[in-house]
Amino acid sequence: MQSSNPVLNRSSAFAPGHGQAYPGAAPYGQPGPYGQPGQQGGGYGGPQQYQGAPAASRPMTLDDVIVKTSLTLAVVVIFAALAWWKVPDDLVGPAFLAGMLVAFGLGLVLSFMRKVNPALVMLYAAAEGVFLGIGSEFIGRWVGDPSIVAQAVLATLVTAGLTLASYKFFNIKVTARFARMVIIATMGFVGVLLINFILSLFGADFGAGGMGAMGLLFAAIGAGLAVFNLILDFDLVERGVAAGAPQSEAWRAAFALTVTLVWLYWNLLRILAILRGGE
Repeated sequence: MQSSNPVLNRSSAFAPGHGQAYPGAAPYGQPGPYGQPGQQGGGYGGPQQYQGAPAASRPMTLDDVIVKTSLTLAVVVIFAALAWWKVPDDLVGPAFLAGMLVAFGLGLVLSFMRKVNPALVMLYAAAEGVFLGIGSEFIGRWVGDPSIVAQAVLATLVTAGLTLASYKFFNIKVTARFARMVIIATMGFVGVLLINFILSLFGADFGAGGMGAMGLLFAAIGAGLAVFNLILDFDLVERGVAAGAPQSEAWRAAFALTVTLVWLYWNLLRILAILRGGE
């Protein structure tokens, strides 16, 4: 099974056939008793023989992924707030563009790294925060109500929570066909947005990134694809834990989830703004 989030595909720890990478790890795709730490099978908490082992030598746990994802998202939020309140008006445009380009560039670099560098993940989060902070402020001003940002954050948390709950409680099975469909759709969607961005530099875009009807359509498609990406990424993280992936791979998972959650937030924010309309 491959994730539509390319960063998870750069490590064999998240790939099919990773198998028994560590003594006591369950075969890939066969998680141990979920929610029962200390048992064989690589379930939540990791195999018992790793208790007390150095962090660099023990397998990844869900706690590792949660903690590192929380740290990464915290950096995004902090730099978004700083960009919103501290960037002077005459530097808003350059800072917005710089944040977007740096985040895009670092995202590509991290996606193709065999071993993710935590410092680069934090730098990516900071750049993404600058982009989101300025972009969110602009949308808040356009709507005439900055509280729309809080509404979008809440909508993102609820959507992500419901997606995870549905994945776990309805026991959603991620098949190879489903994964291929999401990957192809995501690549096509990103390709269209890239073309639209290039055309916008020449004043000839077709409104995919705008705040009109076409922008609403693309934002809705983007939000839907983000939900499907979350399902794939939840599945890949769960399998990585079951397979005994290295603890350092939690940074890869954190980066992947941050990318998807940021994408979900941005599209939900645009949807809410477009539906309410500008001043």
